[in-house]
Amino acid sequence: MSKMSEQDIQSAIKTAIQSAIDYVDSDIAGQRERAQSYFDGNVDLEHEEGRSRVVSTKVRDVVRGAKPSLMRIFMSNNKFVEFTPKGPEDVANAEQATAYCHWVFNKVGGYNVLSNAIHDSLVKKVGLVKVWWNTETIAKSYTYENLSDQEMQVLVNKEGVEVVKHRQDIEMEMDEFGLEIERNVHSMVISHKYEEGEMVIEGIPPEEFFIDGSAKSIEDAYIVCHRSEKRAGDLVAMGFDQDVVDNLSGSDENTLIGNVEKIQRFGDSIQDDETVDNDPSMRLVLVTEAYLRIDAEGDGIPTLHKFVCGGTDYEVLEMEPWDKAPFADFHVDPEPHAFYGRSLAELVINDQDTTTSVLRGILDNVALVNTPRLEVNEDMVEMDDVLNNEIGAIIRSEQIGSVNPLTVPFVAGSTLPALQYLDMLVEEKTGITKMSMGLNPDMLQNTSATAASLTAQAGAGQVEVMARNLAEGTKKLFQLMLHVAIQNSPDEQMMRLNGQFVPVDPSVWDANMDMEINVGLGTGQEDAKA
Repeated sequence: MSKMSEQDIQSAIKTAIQSAIDYVDSDIAGQRERAQSYFDGNVDLEHEEGRSRVVSTKVRDVVRGAKPSLMRIFMSNNKFVEFTPKGPEDVANAEQATAYCHWVFNKVGGYNVLSNAIHDSLVKKVGLVKVWWNTETIAKSYTYENLSDQEMQVLVNKEGVEVVKHRQDIEMEMDEFGLEIERNVHSMVISHKYEEGEMVIEGIPPEEFFIDGSAKSIEDAYIVCHRSEKRAGDLVAMGFDQDVVDNLSGSDENTLIGNVEKIQRFGDSIQDDETVDNDPSMRLVLVTEAYLRIDAEGDGIPTLHKFVCGGTDYEVLEMEPWDKAPFADFHVDPEPHAFYGRSLAELVINDQDTTTSVLRGILDNVALVNTPRLEVNEDMVEMDDVLNNEIGAIIRSEQIGSVNPLTVPFVAGSTLPALQYLDMLVEEKTGITKMSMGLNPDMLQNTSATAASLTAQAGAGQVEVMARNLAEGTKKLFQLMLHVAIQNSPDEQMMRLNGQFVPVDPSVWDANMDMEINVGLGTGQEDAKA
């Protein structure tokens, strides 16, 4: 086998990306769009003019009912993921790595990251978090006056220092023998440039993530990619050639701009950017970051590579060997032997249609009973009086009995048990009940605290399973954090632990440390775990 040419690599990566996008767009995107639409309070049912348009928000209610319990299970534990040592010599490093990763997690806004991932998994099948090390060049200016020759040399010889302005003066001073001597005095402005890096943990929208259709997980996938839009100026700042960036295309109707999921999230705010005409550096460019297993060297062994591709033609801008795709996936109801499972929203979409239909019928019946239709002899009454619905209004007629109400039987009362039955079906499907949330008044009255607590815990079984499934995502997330920290952190940095700053050196930690998950059992209450 021969080494792959640049053309072969370009063809392979473009084909792989398009295949993954076609799979997600055809098989997955439609289900997510429908789930989001139902979460927003829409249904597929038609309605008649003049009849009730009310919608039962079952999907939203179930998601909002499950999320607080899930967040409490995770966030009530200060260390919901722990690294475990493989031997006695690893105990200190494992404890330090656990404290460090939770410190970084909280520092970068871990609550919002986890909240977004759980929400996406409840509504859109999977929540996704990306972890990487971001390095930026920082430039600061400093002004100095009255510097001696030695002091000036110390400053200008530092790495990354550039002299912006310099003025040299001569002053007279007395030496140790009382004689006047000349002394050089320097005034200067310097620019100090240095690189500063930090770990970035960010949730990514599900519609920006693509994976091949045969993948069971991110680890065994042929390709995974993150497709998004970036400003042209940002790409130039990242080191890409200006001429190359200028030739890259932005999104079109077949990519992000036509994505229904993105439009659902931003609404009518997605418009053509008028500032591009005045500032080309603000032009949006389609960028795809792909992780593909490819035999680029021709040795018969495919290895993972990172590709940065630009434009709708997915032109390769950068390629380098990589060891691990930087994505952690969160699922509430995973499907065995497949990457995409089911969301909580999908379980109750049909129930939202059914409940909406019954609820509309009840409201229409109540409205017709309260304001029945009228049988009117048009020649014997004033139609303007008939059309006036004001309470107590008079209807003028030439003959008694010219206006007759059409009696509608009140059947809404007998229909209400059907709504309760439908609610019970939803509770059985999802496990989100008033009892599990402690909102059942029958449970709270004339019941001991212990009995009420046990009853609530018994109804939380499905929520606990969801929490344990989501915990696998947090495990992957912390593994990525440990991996990124070991590879990129400075030899020694300061970490705040127990109110004090202590030095840590991630480079000496074992990237393959075992992990323990401290969530998924109980209700997340620490006092109940004793």
